[in-house]
Amino acid sequence: MSHFVEHMVFKGTERRKTHQLAARMESVGGFVNAFTTKECTCFYARGLDQHLSRAVDVLSDMVLAPSFPAKELEKEKDVVLEEMKMYRDNPEDHVFDLFEAGVYNGHALARPILGLPHSVRSFDRSRVLDFVSRQYAPDRIVVAVAGNVDHDSATREIAQIFGRLASKPFRRRRVRPREYEPSHTAVSIPTEQAHLVVGGRGPGLHDDDRLPMMVLNTLLGGGMSSRLNLRIRERHGFCYQIYSFMNLYVDTGDWGVYVGTDASRVDRSRQLIHRELDALVQKRIGPRELSQAKSQVKGAIMLGLESMNTRMMRLGRQELFYKRFVSLDDAIEHIDAVSSDDLRRVAELLFNPSKYSEVLLFPNGSN
Repeated sequence: MSHFVEHMVFKGTERRKTHQLAARMESVGGFVNAFTTKECTCFYARGLDQHLSRAVDVLSDMVLAPSFPAKELEKEKDVVLEEMKMYRDNPEDHVFDLFEAGVYNGHALARPILGLPHSVRSFDRSRVLDFVSRQYAPDRIVVAVAGNVDHDSATREIAQIFGRLASKPFRRRRVRPREYEPSHTAVSIPTEQAHLVVGGRGPGLHDDDRLPMMVLNTLLGGGMSSRLNLRIRERHGFCYQIYSFMNLYVDTGDWGVYVGTDASRVDRSRQLIHRELDALVQKRIGPRELSQAKSQVKGAIMLGLESMNTRMMRLGRQELFYKRFVSLDDAIEHIDAVSSDDLRRVAELLFNPSKYSEVLLFPNGSN
């Protein structure tokens, strides 16, 4: 429903029609867009500093006064159903939906963000309005601004508009994922390549182990100089793309390794991935490799802040999930504090073959 509402706010407001919302920013060289993750929805606009008021006006109009026309709602169901097909036609997207379905089996995090065809078809205008009235309330909305702006004047302007949003009593139903049990899924699909994900549960947003895991993830599969890329792509030539990943949620998280390879090389690729994971458990990371991995993490954070979008997202996420601002200096200090012992402890905790979940999409006629 969150994702569907994200689509529908672009379908007109009490003051503007669909084309007027986008044109309001595009006519001055800016843009407006949105995305939904498993724990938040973000509506955002970008433009020149002199157009901040215009951006605030457009976004507030979309969030506070969407009209949800019934005709457009029915059409948008078909749009989302086509979006589902698009993602299912992309095996690299589909394999991750299946992976999280297994890792979080039975929990809300197991469900795809887009929903399922039967759930989207069931939406009607009254359900959408009820959802928005409950969810789009002051205690669940964060407004973040980055760029050449004056904080006090921006705050006053935003408060004037969003201040009319009434608080509504709402008890959020928050259920922690059940105890983790590894899952294994294999699906035959009409593709040329096999797509493999190996991984499991990991630290969450509030877990101290997220920082050692961030360094481990970088060292393992965070670029062309990573262990996975050097061993499996460069040394053996088994794949074009291989990388590791981690997802951080409020109560939990997950990690894994993705590789796309020929069906005949799946078993050998899996063995090599397991070998690299085991090496992080068995062998202590040397000071030089540790320093390089931490420098890579810090450099990525600092270079990312050259993007106004990244700055805005970082501010919003910190307030939404941590209720505080984490300065760049603090973030760097925390990464610097990660030790080789921390990496090995987290590796021992997570990199155990008996705890691995796996999803394999293999070409029709292969196994």
